[in-house]
Amino acid sequence: MSVHAGSVAILGTGSCVPDRVVSNDEVGAPAGVDDAWIQRKTAIRERRWAEPGQATSDLATGAARQALEAAGITADQVSYIVVATSTPDQQQPATAAFVHKNLGGTGNGVAAFDVNAVCAGFVYALDVVNALVAKSGGYGLAIGADVYSRILNPADRRTTVLFGDGAGAAVVGPAESGRGIQRSSFHFYSEMTDLIHVEAGGSRKPYDPATHEAGLHYFAMDGRTAREFANATVPGLVKQFLHDSAVLPADIDHVVPHQPNGVMLDELVARLDLPKATLHRTVDRFANTGSASIPLTLDRAARSGALRKGDQVLFLGMGGGVSIGLTLVEW
Repeated sequence: MSVHAGSVAILGTGSCVPDRVVSNDEVGAPAGVDDAWIQRKTAIRERRWAEPGQATSDLATGAARQALEAAGITADQVSYIVVATSTPDQQQPATAAFVHKNLGGTGNGVAAFDVNAVCAGFVYALDVVNALVAKSGGYGLAIGADVYSRILNPADRRTTVLFGDGAGAAVVGPAESGRGIQRSSFHFYSEMTDLIHVEAGGSRKPYDPATHEAGLHYFAMDGRTAREFANATVPGLVKQFLHDSAVLPADIDHVVPHQPNGVMLDELVARLDLPKATLHRTVDRFANTGSASIPLTLDRAARSGALRKGDQVLFLGMGGGVSIGLTLVEW
């Protein structure tokens, strides 16, 4: 649990998705399913996939540039770059290093690093940047970016139809007293580490011909169990979080959640008992973009004019691990 004074706010947002639009028919054919099946099961109509040679840092940089422009600051004013991703450009250095380089940074007095809480990662990254700005001042970039298309098994209908590629970013900086990022809460369920995973490619099972032949380098997920766990666990966590924040459910104006699956999202939000909240969703157009899904959706909401000063906005992250993160923001 972390609590901040509310003098740090999101000053600008940005997002970036690849140009390539991938239809349900295209992604479904190798998996043996069609458009009607995918829409019925997921409410996804299409997604964006990266072109060959386009990496996570490229999308993250595009989103960062938009966010900087929206905030009215330049890259050389940024002291912290934290990238949430589970599909880094390479094992090292951090993807944030490439973002910093792409933005023209010099490295003096700048911290740039990655965090990995899978699809909940942006909420974690945002809280880290919030804490850094609250303690030391300056401006920071919290970015969520993933290119899941590179780790999908084309024949696995449980996963390949669900994911798209993208990035979202937020510039974080000083705000007027009492406004901004109010509170965050994090929860981890490590007994469920096998629920969502990529088994090969790390130090326990390095990537080699045998792991490749077994398909262990692909993303794998027990979707049914993940859905049941979220429906059983998340509503209670949200209720307790709002109680601890001294906020009534009826005070929440907007919910910006991770976008795992449109059908699952509707089921979950219906259980949250937030009577006035507008649910913001992008899953139908962009599918599940991993750690990018919250900031990408936030940027679309912000640019549409839906978020107004003083609105109470709830971010809800859910990812492998299992990790859950909640953040309350006064816009």
